[in-house]
Amino acid sequence: MTSEEAKGATARRAFWQTAQATRASVIVDADAYFTAVRSAMLKAERRILLVGWDFDARIRFGKEGDDDGPPTVGAFITWLVDRNPGLHIHILRWDVGALKTLFHGRTLLTILRWIRHRQVHLKLDGHHPVAASHHQKIIVIDDCVAFCGGIDMTRDRWDTRAHDDQEPRRVEPDGKPYGPWHDAAMALEGPAARALGDACRERWRVSGGRQLEPVTGTEDCWPEGLRADFADLPVGISRTLPRMHDQEPVYEIEALYVALIARARRIIYAESQYFASRRVAEAIARRLEEPDGPEIVIVNPTTANGWLEPIAMDTARVRLVGALRERDKYNRFRLYHPFTAGGEPIYVHAKVTIIDDQVIRVGSSNFNNRSLRLDTECDVTIDAATSDREAETTLAIAAIRDGLVAEHLGVSDTIFSAKLAESGSLIGTITALQSSGRSLRDYVLPDLSSLGEWLADNKVLDPEGPDEMFEPLSKRRSLLFHLRHRHGRLLRRSASEP
Repeated sequence: MTSEEAKGATARRAFWQTAQATRASVIVDADAYFTAVRSAMLKAERRILLVGWDFDARIRFGKEGDDDGPPTVGAFITWLVDRNPGLHIHILRWDVGALKTLFHGRTLLTILRWIRHRQVHLKLDGHHPVAASHHQKIIVIDDCVAFCGGIDMTRDRWDTRAHDDQEPRRVEPDGKPYGPWHDAAMALEGPAARALGDACRERWRVSGGRQLEPVTGTEDCWPEGLRADFADLPVGISRTLPRMHDQEPVYEIEALYVALIARARRIIYAESQYFASRRVAEAIARRLEEPDGPEIVIVNPTTANGWLEPIAMDTARVRLVGALRERDKYNRFRLYHPFTAGGEPIYVHAKVTIIDDQVIRVGSSNFNNRSLRLDTECDVTIDAATSDREAETTLAIAAIRDGLVAEHLGVSDTIFSAKLAESGSLIGTITALQSSGRSLRDYVLPDLSSLGEWLADNKVLDPEGPDEMFEPLSKRRSLLFHLRHRHGRLLRRSASEP
């Protein structure tokens, strides 16, 4: 597929809507994100839509704001509606995940207060197949400003771009410290925000909520102090919606990934929580076979979160990376992990793809099968080729990419950009700037365990769609029960990993 054909494929199949953004900015890490969200929420007049995989009313926004509002999210929401009788706040989160946090003491008390409050509305999103999840992370304020990315308003997300080894604010609501966390989202103003509002309102409706009308007449919701990276350009919105009895499947994100990988000329840079998608790996393999194809750099956490995910997802990664390295005869593929200055792994939760200096995609979807076929996802994309200010847009995209890699390497943006301009190679620049402290480290292929191989083969945690979840489910559960006892020691060890 030529680059022009790839652009056409992207436009035809990969976007649900394309809408204009009067301003847009990529926000890196949750310290800046929570600050921007709080500022925008303070400007809300009629409606705030909070749509996420998880939500925890106990968390703090991080640093204290200049306003008089409470520091925790739940109390802040109550304060907002109490001071503005015309403001309504709608919170939609995944129903299964809600079981983890709903019955924490303070959260339960907050929810009981909200149930009695006519301006706060709560819904649990159960409109998904068995074992699927609602994974979108979107906030919309008055259809004027929206945030879309990988950051949920929940615990264990807050961190700064410094990712310091000793960060006293990086603690759970009960005061327990957690490790460094890297994430990203995009803020959008104008019609693009309204379009994301449409997506949230539809999600609210299919989850059993009443029909919500769009909000009009509000124009100034942009967060104070947030510098815009882009202005007056179209933004593509892509989704994954799984097949259900009352819903045709939507695989726009899968089409977007394949088209963007095919389109790249020089550099594909991606950050993802997982690398487990066969379709993404196949698209990469095709580019690695080309003598003049692009360099491909993926930044992953050292291991997945959870107790089974490290076995299943990491095993799939071993197989895909091993296969790609065999195809990489021109030495253009790398997978890295970021570490702090003290040598602690930084958990990568960001979902970012940057193609050359032409395209940037930020959203909730990962390079795994669930994100492409099973879970509900939402991503946003900026393409410099569609902007009236193409030169400015390419410079902004390149600066965001260079800033991300520089952050991981522990060097300044200026040093990184100068080295990249000198070498012309992203991999060469990373290699030259790697260090024993704050840096990116190369992924090392581990040995596979028998349990990991079985989980990867059966795709228990990363199915390619709802069709894989039903008929074989009971068989998988019985096999998993058998293997859990047979490999109990391995599972207990994996459960203790971060």
